Amino acid sequence: MTNLPERREMRISDADRDDVAAILREAAGEGRLDLEELDERLSAVYAAKTYGDLEPITRDLPSESHPASAPRVPARDRFGGTPTSTMGIAILGGFERKGGWVAPETFNAVAFCGGGVVDLREARFSGPQITVRAYAVMGGVQILVPEDAEVHVGGLGIMGGFDTRATGPGAPGAPRIVVTGVAFWGGVSVERKATDAELKRRKLERKQQKQEERRRLEK
Repeated sequence: MTNLPERREMRISDADRDDVAAILREAAGEGRLDLEELDERLSAVYAAKTYGDLEPITRDLPSESHPASAPRVPARDRFGGTPTSTMGIAILGGFERKGGWVAPETFNAVAFCGGGVVDLREARFSGPQITVRAYAVMGGVQILVPEDAEVHVGGLGIMGGFDTRATGPGAPGAPRIVVTGVAFWGGVSVERKATDAELKRRKLERKQQKQEERRRLEK
């Protein structure tokens, strides 16, 4: 089992960057930062990769709660219900589980000379933990997990491998996702990612914010 990284070393999401940027804009509005300082710090925010990179950017600013230290947890109820699928098999083809499906406590994903996608971002979970057993033989399995989930990635790679970069702690109340299995001449990728709708919203919001900042600087 891969050791969990320290909090400062964990990769941040776009939501974390947006939250810190909001603190900077509020500070500029209160006169704590001038426009030049705001521009410099915003550039540092959007270039940041880890929580440790974000910490010094707002260290000298007041804030009731630092957004980078508390990942968001959706308010909707995420647990309960009868699983809609417990297995995905791709043989010389593919399978996909995504959207608002009910994920079981154990899901088996098999890809033989094919590919499969297990998308848990909008899923409802039948229990607080799901174990995804992925078997990729000359094929691949892609697993997309919520940004706030607790994730543990193991598995055996034989001339293949498991991507463990998503491994890390989650937010209180978030699901626990365990990925294991075997990759033989194949690969299993695990990625923390926001929903497509949320990614689109963030992109539009960043575009609008950059336009507003450009207009301010031009005044």
